[in-house]
Amino acid sequence: MKKPTQKRTEKHKSHIPFRLNLLFFLVFLMFASLILRLGYMQIIRADDFIAEVQRTERTTITGSVPRGEIFDANLRKLVGNEARATITYTRGRNVSASQMAEVAYDLAGFIEMPSVPFFEVDSGADLTRRDLQDFFIATNQEEIRERMSDEDMQLDGGEAYQSMISYVEDEELEEFSRRELAAAAIFRRMNAAFALSTVNIKNEDVSQDEIARVSENLDSLPGVGTGTDWVRMFPEGDMLRSIIGRVSTERQGVPSDQVRSFLARGYTRNDRVGRTQLESQYESVLRGTRSRLDTETNSRGEIINQIEKYSGQKGDNLILTIDIDFQETVEQIAIDSLQERQGLNNSIYIVAMDPRNGDVLAMTGKTVDENGQVRDNALGTIQAAYEMGSSVKGASILAAAMDGVLDETNNQIFDTPIRMAGSQDIRSFFNPTGANSVMMNEVSALERSSNVYMSKLAMRMGGEFDHVQGSGLSMDAQRALDTQRMYFNQFGLGVPTGIDLPNESTGIAAPLVNPGQSLFFSFGQFDTYTPMQLAQYVATIANGGTRLAPRLVSEIRDTDPSTGGVGNLRTEIEPRILNHINVEESMMETVHQGFYAAVNGSNGTARSHFANTPYVSAGKTGTAEATFWREGSDRNGEGVINTTYVGFAPFDNPEIAIATVVPHLPRSGRTNQESQRATRRVLDAFFGVGEFESNTQPTDNIHELEEMNEESEQEETETEE
Repeated sequence: MKKPTQKRTEKHKSHIPFRLNLLFFLVFLMFASLILRLGYMQIIRADDFIAEVQRTERTTITGSVPRGEIFDANLRKLVGNEARATITYTRGRNVSASQMAEVAYDLAGFIEMPSVPFFEVDSGADLTRRDLQDFFIATNQEEIRERMSDEDMQLDGGEAYQSMISYVEDEELEEFSRRELAAAAIFRRMNAAFALSTVNIKNEDVSQDEIARVSENLDSLPGVGTGTDWVRMFPEGDMLRSIIGRVSTERQGVPSDQVRSFLARGYTRNDRVGRTQLESQYESVLRGTRSRLDTETNSRGEIINQIEKYSGQKGDNLILTIDIDFQETVEQIAIDSLQERQGLNNSIYIVAMDPRNGDVLAMTGKTVDENGQVRDNALGTIQAAYEMGSSVKGASILAAAMDGVLDETNNQIFDTPIRMAGSQDIRSFFNPTGANSVMMNEVSALERSSNVYMSKLAMRMGGEFDHVQGSGLSMDAQRALDTQRMYFNQFGLGVPTGIDLPNESTGIAAPLVNPGQSLFFSFGQFDTYTPMQLAQYVATIANGGTRLAPRLVSEIRDTDPSTGGVGNLRTEIEPRILNHINVEESMMETVHQGFYAAVNGSNGTARSHFANTPYVSAGKTGTAEATFWREGSDRNGEGVINTTYVGFAPFDNPEIAIATVVPHLPRSGRTNQESQRATRRVLDAFFGVGEFESNTQPTDNIHELEEMNEESEQEETETEE
């Protein structure tokens, strides 16, 4: 009985060692595979992995170059570049904030860095609370994470970082040493750089000692370099600053709403670009061609070497149509006029154009601020819009002619006050009571500035030729208004002028409330226009009916490599014709005669200011009743008048067309005539006569005057004979 039991026992014992042996064998195979794999990696692939650790990447990055400069018509510099030594930082790929903070701290030992923290001053600090918080987190990341709750640790992205900031105490920031504060200021600028882009760490008041110390320690300052930077400088001070515009700082970079557009054109996010006016309008010309550097980064993304492949090319230069001397004179005339300001008036605008090609000869706006200081507001010539009054009556005459309601058979109209039911009476300033019914034609209507004449033309355009005094208007007032606007647009009134500046205003086209307003439109008492629109309008009349876009830039030139000055011509900006006025030449000549009569006729409204000039000019005065409005003023709603003047000279072959606007004068008295006085002085300055006789003027102006004087003397001699 025992033998079977023993056999069963022996059989049972032999089963256990087999399973263990199998397990041991499998473990042995696993360890053998691991040893073989490690041997393969360490012996067979050792060189490959060493190379991988030491692998570098070569990338081409671009650098900034000086912007093109801006010169006046005589190649005198208005905007230039001032070279400055700079200390730069180029951010590598995947470089962490803690790595940058470490470099910033090391660099702070070699340079002086403006670093006034928020807790030391009430205003004007170099370092905000956020700047110091960012640096604290970069240098104490582990400690900040230990302070965070489990819920905070689950956050990601911007929410996680905001949580980290909340754990930084002001007391900790106030314990920063001077070097840590300097390092925080450096870190702030480093942090503004995107991967493989370069920013200036310090580009003001960089000493040669700082350059030397940094240069000697570049090996221990990854990404840091030295070089030359540029900043905009203005040899003529504030002249035309509002027209020239601004360039962004590195911290501002490209406009946030145009990032994709700029990146597609090869910019980086922190590039300095033209933000406003000419700097923006001609950004593609002024920016230049960026430098190219081959940049080598290690496996950690740190920059270990840079080789310049192309040094870049400075931007091209703009040559303006404006002469600095003449512009300066016009600005002084505007300032002088403001000394005579009355009531709520605190500004004046003057635009002078060459009607032959659209060149802007001068443009100025001057405004007196609440402290009595005169400020430049040349930008107001394209953005400030006012009711201009009777100075637009030349367009009213020509509009009626183009619409077919005015010709030599029906141009005789009596000037007597118009009385309308439901609307304000319309009367002319020279005939306010209507005691005399004065017969007018186009020329005399412009000479004496007849509101009634223009209103009756507007009635005709609405379909009413015989109005009964005291009755309502039986006409299509909206059609009359729309038709007048359509024709006014052809002169540049109420539409963009096409000037080479961004953000131009077109004025306000008011909605029609009562029919009578369509008549008030005809003598400049409804819609608003800018001084530039007014100048384009009179230039169009002066040259016989060709509307030219106002032109500020006449040429684009490169830079002479030997002198650094203006080089060869790259592009000549041709005059741009926008449209022609489709009117009979005889009617345009009639309007010329009306403008001539307004200045030289016995009843001319501008005769007193332009009589006996050594040049012959033509023009039109304007006075518009308006309502005052200025943001933040407690006098909004008060009644004011705007005085304007448009003109051109010489009469037979105009070289200059001018518009002057003096807004917000008191209605009572109406003694201020600065729009005319200022225009007379500008024309005198242009031709170098009167008080400006010693001024150097363009040769063709002088020759023109000499020829005019000779013709005048000949005519007088023939008359005497």
